[in-house]
Amino acid sequence: MSKASEEAQKQLDRIVALGYPDVADMSAAAFRALARPLIRALEDSDLGTQILLVPTRELVSPESLIARTSINRMAGFTTMPPRDIASFLPQDGFEPPEGPFYLVVEPRTGTCYINREPDVARKLIDSDERLPLTLEEGLAIATQHPEWLLEKNGFNLLGSRSADGRVPSIWMSQNAPRLGAVWPNSRHTWLGNAFCVSRRGVSLFH
Repeated sequence: MSKASEEAQKQLDRIVALGYPDVADMSAAAFRALARPLIRALEDSDLGTQILLVPTRELVSPESLIARTSINRMAGFTTMPPRDIASFLPQDGFEPPEGPFYLVVEPRTGTCYINREPDVARKLIDSDERLPLTLEEGLAIATQHPEWLLEKNGFNLLGSRSADGRVPSIWMSQNAPRLGAVWPNSRHTWLGNAFCVSRRGVSLFH
């Protein structure tokens, strides 16, 4: 196995242990089988370990996922109703590759874009030839790397937006990960704007 396939397998093991198959309404074996083609494709890859395994919302709906994150045994939470969370959809150009699973390459919490209004940060990310993360991808960071919220910063997820213009955000609140939302013209000293270098579906490895 390559470093990338080992990392993806480790991340798959984590979300299975956190009950993602239950959210997807299937057995753990069936859930793992859906990820197998992508992990197998990584065996000849040189991507390394800076990857994020992301299940699409068609497989795992995002509404309940923040509650499956934790830091120091403090479970993640949100005050937004499920319908509100589901309204944050990927924007044009940032739709995920065909799934059920795909990879985010070199995810970052966007410390370099901290305290920037989302609309301003979006232009900066575009000019730097990077891609803003979506809600699902931010939840994957909070699930796989919750310590980043402590060691780095909370972050906006500019790849997703609701119909009223808000963007989803994840930050530390009450010593736990919190999912919320901000307006596109607001700035917060504790929020970066998360990004990645690319997204890779299984078809891109053939």
